Amino acid sequence: MTVLEPPSLRAAVPPAEPAADETWAAPAWVPTRALGRTVLLTGLLLVLGVALGRVDLVLLAAPFAIGAAIGLRRMPRSAPELTIQATEEHLVEGGRVEAGLVVANPDVITYDLVVVRARTSPWLELENSDRPFAITVAPDGWTGVELPGHALRWGRHDVGPAAARVAACDGLLACRPVVTPARGVRVYPETEPFAATEAMPAAAGLVGNHRSRRPGEGGELAGVRPFAPGDRLRRIDWRVSLRTRDLHVASTLSDRDAEVLLLLDVLGEAGSSGGVKGKASVLDTTVRAAAAIAEHYLQRGDRVSLLEYGASARRLRAATGRRQYLTVLEWLLDVRADTDGDQSPYEHVFGAHHVSSDALVVVLTPLVDPRSADMLAGLTQSGRYTVAVDTLPAGAEPPSRGPWTPLATRLWRMERENVLGRLREHGVPVVTWAGAGSLDMVLRDVSRLASAPRGR
Repeated sequence: MTVLEPPSLRAAVPPAEPAADETWAAPAWVPTRALGRTVLLTGLLLVLGVALGRVDLVLLAAPFAIGAAIGLRRMPRSAPELTIQATEEHLVEGGRVEAGLVVANPDVITYDLVVVRARTSPWLELENSDRPFAITVAPDGWTGVELPGHALRWGRHDVGPAAARVAACDGLLACRPVVTPARGVRVYPETEPFAATEAMPAAAGLVGNHRSRRPGEGGELAGVRPFAPGDRLRRIDWRVSLRTRDLHVASTLSDRDAEVLLLLDVLGEAGSSGGVKGKASVLDTTVRAAAAIAEHYLQRGDRVSLLEYGASARRLRAATGRRQYLTVLEWLLDVRADTDGDQSPYEHVFGAHHVSSDALVVVLTPLVDPRSADMLAGLTQSGRYTVAVDTLPAGAEPPSRGPWTPLATRLWRMERENVLGRLREHGVPVVTWAGAGSLDMVLRDVSRLASAPRGR
């Protein structure tokens, strides 16, 4: 058992609120069964001694009475304080969690025995968190129990609630269980390696790192042309000018930034999550891929926004910079699968008019719901630059419910392949997420389509 650093103690019981749950009653010291047996035995021996006129019975009751009096000579006047400590800094999947429980004794008597136990999230692998701890606490002191471990999966997880039961006065008095609410731990998704070296299909900003197709101030050479009023003198190409006897300037392509919209399909969940050490479910792949893509483009100075395709239709506005990356990670912690079972379309909460015409839309979808394919086809038909990333795990399949399940699974996979083929026929590139370089090929194709002349 190790001792934690002195904490800033807080009240063990939350303040009373109107119409609060009665389970959070203020702790109180109550007699234990040991005290009850002592009083009963002492009284019984005294009554029998007086009734039967036997002094030996009275002498037999004396040790019990004297022991109880000595134990209760100093009564506790306040309840113990229980505090949960947990890691507050930036924590990533697989990272180390520093958690612990602290029991403080604000009274002037010693706590003979304190039994403390806490519940923890199954995605926090804390050492010995599944058993109670027995400790003692000195007067006006505190004792801590460390619960080190590791975070297995992204999300918001809880350490607690925790409860403590205290015995004092030689075990004659016990405090009602002191319960403290859980303390949240934010575990950010592990960022998988990702890089996309291909140009963006469209760039709408004024400055940035992507080469555009428009002439302007930039570092990419577009050609040499005759000097015109307004051209800068430092752009003069003296070799060509001396050879042609006329001033010529080097023409460059402007560098512009782009907007990337990460559209997360949360219509359902598939596969089983094994945390950072095991298999990935659809939501695991979706969240980790979104974090990796957002980090890549934000580091390049692009604007990134996020949107959920589901009943809630949560949205994060487009922005850039380090602050936006931290906001993206915080936003991803609340991604949940839509399990309401509503099969109605979501045109009333999402449509092509919600997407900028110059934005690159990266749709992270398992393509197991027909509405997802309809949404992708609608985005492409509206002229949006759309890339679909398949997040369905390779071995995902429905649970076995009978002898016909394998055949139904084969038919479902064949139907899904047909959907993928129809999407590609409609011009929707679909690629399976595979980390670094996953989008290079499809971005190259999208860029070529964007630069191709459009028919009237």
